[in-house]
Amino acid sequence: MKLETDLVVTANEDTTHLMIVLHGLGDSMEGYRWLPGVMNIPGLNCLLVNAPDEYYGGFSWFPYPPDNIDAEVKRSGELLFKLLDEQRERGFVPENIFLFGFSQGCLMSVEVGLRYPHRLAGIIGISGWAHKPPRLLAEQSPAAKEQRFLITHGTMDPLLPLPMVKACFDELSAGGINIDWRVFPKEHTIYGESEMQAIREFVKRSMNNR
Repeated sequence: MKLETDLVVTANEDTTHLMIVLHGLGDSMEGYRWLPGVMNIPGLNCLLVNAPDEYYGGFSWFPYPPDNIDAEVKRSGELLFKLLDEQRERGFVPENIFLFGFSQGCLMSVEVGLRYPHRLAGIIGISGWAHKPPRLLAEQSPAAKEQRFLITHGTMDPLLPLPMVKACFDELSAGGINIDWRVFPKEHTIYGESEMQAIREFVKRSMNNR
């Protein structure tokens, strides 16, 4: 199996940076066509990705409800490892690649970010959670503590309550993972320009401080 992708190329022809965009449950790459223009960062290409499983007109990374998802998370993680390796072959070195994920895509971004054996430019997780933090810490790659994470969540998220999500990422932080944790007065969504600005600043800072 190979993930369906679409590369949105920046106007700056000299760029070597890439952001891989992972959608949430039931969505698709089409739901993030707006992102490259709103990010508006010269030098940043975006690779939009569809999750592997069909789900009511969209796609999913693992089943819902997420009761026993170990096998599917592992499979989706392996597909994303292959995708990252393919980008290396295309000339994008890992240190110039960002992962960006919403909800299920956030979980997969964190999962891959902690297991991938090479340091990435940064990992952005929005309105999601981490799957089994103790196991992630126990099985983290040698590069995990070098990774930089921006994790955002909403105070009014009806699907993933803030205390539960914060506990996940507090556990990873206590284990030595570099997490920039931000909370916004939002539900299960992206909180407009204020949240996008925090994401832009994280990306620009990471691009300038390899």
